[in-house]
Amino acid sequence: MATFNLFNYMEPPSAYYDFENIYDSEQWQKKQRWIRDYLSECQPDVIGFQEVFSPDSLQQLLNEQGYPYFAVVDQPTLVTDYIYKSPVVAIASRYPIQSVEAVVADKEKATMMGLDEGFSFSRKPLRASIELPDLGLCDCYVVHFKSKRPTTDDADIDAKNNADKNSEADITQILTQAVTGSWASSIQRGSEAALLLTHIIERRIQTKNPAMLMGDFNDDLKDGVLRHLLTYTTAGASETKEGFVPAQLQDSWELFKKVLLLNEQDASSLPNLATKADNNSSDNRTDIIARPFSHYYANKGSVIDYILLSCEFDTEYQENMAEVIAYHTYDRHLINPIFDRDSHSTDHAVVMISIKTRN
Repeated sequence: MATFNLFNYMEPPSAYYDFENIYDSEQWQKKQRWIRDYLSECQPDVIGFQEVFSPDSLQQLLNEQGYPYFAVVDQPTLVTDYIYKSPVVAIASRYPIQSVEAVVADKEKATMMGLDEGFSFSRKPLRASIELPDLGLCDCYVVHFKSKRPTTDDADIDAKNNADKNSEADITQILTQAVTGSWASSIQRGSEAALLLTHIIERRIQTKNPAMLMGDFNDDLKDGVLRHLLTYTTAGASETKEGFVPAQLQDSWELFKKVLLLNEQDASSLPNLATKADNNSSDNRTDIIARPFSHYYANKGSVIDYILLSCEFDTEYQENMAEVIAYHTYDRHLINPIFDRDSHSTDHAVVMISIKTRN
């Protein structure tokens, strides 16, 4: 299972966000080739994509690479002429997708949270129920939560562009808009996570299907507004209370570490362990299980791409069905980029986990 932010996947001659953002033929072929090379090398079976502007082109590429099942639940927004905004999420699978739906915000729950009744996701999450070997029907969710970029309207942008940067009044306006806009983005992102989680919990109770949530979370999972996605941190839903276990989601990295430590295997025997293990930067066991970053900004690394799993994938759960045996962060284009190979790749690492069903 992999989560893959494609970084402005837009087939020319269309443009993303601005009329200057158009790939020429050579650039587009390099981007297409980079994706094909990743798929050929890593061979994920199910992939959740973000930043998809051209779903038809992506579907064609994936079909040629052995992914006959593909789904989207939305389309990017045409701004004017050939310029688009609001890319969508997608999912591809080697195994049959039995049903697909867009997750929409529940109006009643939104108002209970103090949100406007018309609250909506910045990008519609996708739920695909996929028939996986041995596991059966599994609900796979793909998300791209609101970024940390301050939320501003066109009037705010015009005001900033026309402001006298040396004016004390204009500096004050810019700073206050940055603060309020950043918090507005946090509220949007946290609200999206909460409303999606309630949907997952209700569907889990209804169907009993194992669940996976993958995507670009645009934030640290364990801090701040996304912390409640790990439902065992919620008051009244302690992991020690057996009745709440089926509603819990867990970080696949933490589940992988459980398996690694439980089996006490040598790290070199585990395929695709982590970047630090791949480049042999350290033989220290603590370093080997240090989590690789999935994104870099101004040379600062962070983890914002995640795959969360339901209790069926937790070895400590009495009725577990599978375990996470490998966690791989494909990041050579970020760590050691080669222009001819990586110039039109992506600004995220591709995160992939391997799952093995239990005997």
